Amino acid sequence: MAFATSSFWGPVTSSTEWCEQNYVYSSYIAEFYNTMSNIPSIILSFFGLVIALSQRFEKRFSILHVSNMILAIGSMLFHATLQRLQQQGDETPMVWEMLLYIYILYSPDWHYKSTMPTFLFLYGALFAIFHSQIRFDIGFKVHYIMLCLLCIPRMYKYYIHTQDKPAKRVAKLYIITLLIGLSCWISDRLFCKSVSRWHVNPQGHALWHLFMAFNSYFANEFLMFCRAQQRGWNPRIEHFMGLLPYVKIQKPKAE
Repeated sequence: MAFATSSFWGPVTSSTEWCEQNYVYSSYIAEFYNTMSNIPSIILSFFGLVIALSQRFEKRFSILHVSNMILAIGSMLFHATLQRLQQQGDETPMVWEMLLYIYILYSPDWHYKSTMPTFLFLYGALFAIFHSQIRFDIGFKVHYIMLCLLCIPRMYKYYIHTQDKPAKRVAKLYIITLLIGLSCWISDRLFCKSVSRWHVNPQGHALWHLFMAFNSYFANEFLMFCRAQQRGWNPRIEHFMGLLPYVKIQKPKAE
């Protein structure tokens, strides 16, 4: 939302603004809460990356955690500047990340090993080029939702075939954080005019970032658990400081 103050980045050129007054706390940060709320995602992604590297998980999971960090950094830059270029730097990694999730979910049963990563790489590259030339705000959202929907049947299959109760709890946390995050996102979009008259703005989009940080982390850990089961690595769910779940594996000595 517009706010009468000087801006380091100049006029807003992005196609989307959120229900937070611009440049309230600094002339360098357009949406302060929407920017800072990406920090938990970076921290959780880094923690997940350490878990994946220290236990020598497949590289796909290290790349997944790094992509989560890149997405969070891109989101920070977008909300800090509200510029068209930074918006692309936020939205394009969103699509790349979903393509990576599709690969991780479907590749174990894909018979032609090279075709899926090749197709997804070319698809991501072409999308980036197309998105850099053409604005399609509604079209982008529809496209992104379709990619998300492609993941649901496979996630459900993994869930029903998982017998480990702690792993199922991680999957349930993934669903809960997704639903709460979506409700925050939708409320922020639909009720912005009413919220803007309140004395305290609940910062629905910032809450969306927070819940989606945990959502991505829980999704990653659940997928790592399922993949470890497929590889026969005897996975189990441990808790960091008694709170944050993560996957612990025991590979056969031959590996």
